[in-house]
Amino acid sequence: PSKSTSKSKSRRMSRSERRERILDVAVRLAEEGGFENVRQRDVAAQAGVALGTLYKDFKGKGAILSAALERETTHLERKLNRQPITGDLPAERIGSLFGFLTKALCRKPNYARALIRAMASGDAEIASNIVAYQVQVYGMIVSALRGDVTSTALSAATNSTEKEMKLALMLQQMWFAQLVGWSAQLFSLDDILDQMFFAAKVLIAGMDAQEA
Repeated sequence: PSKSTSKSKSRRMSRSERRERILDVAVRLAEEGGFENVRQRDVAAQAGVALGTLYKDFKGKGAILSAALERETTHLERKLNRQPITGDLPAERIGSLFGFLTKALCRKPNYARALIRAMASGDAEIASNIVAYQVQVYGMIVSALRGDVTSTALSAATNSTEKEMKLALMLQQMWFAQLVGWSAQLFSLDDILDQMFFAAKVLIAGMDAQEA
């Protein structure tokens, strides 16, 4: 569309609608062709947004992709609130949680690899979105450790104990390392789930033994 058409559409859209369109287009482009396929000019044109307006909201493709990740994680948290993770033992619940998160993230593999690349970039412009995402996942891990089906992720993260904090951070870091390996085709999604369940068992047993 012409610039005037894009600007006209941009004026008619609310900010939230514009943001949703931008994120939807970015996710689709990433799944179609990976990280390099998410060009801001293409995103703006296909979302019906003026390029200048896009730049005001997102400084780069990493910012768009990390915002899409934060949005997706919020949707996943709502789903978990409706259908909580269950299991008799903390390690079982942690394994189920990472199974849920991994399958949700990687159901669009090219998009997932684009996200992993953006997250590993160290780009300062996406730091706030990555921190928000990490807090969400961190809270989900703490809730799973406790078997708490009522607290929000933010509440669980805010009120975590030192032990829960250490466990959640280590598990989250391990998970990201596993995702990087999957992105490089070093192992499968099933490998990730097996390794995360094993890591949860070892870490929880080790910390429990330390306290005994």
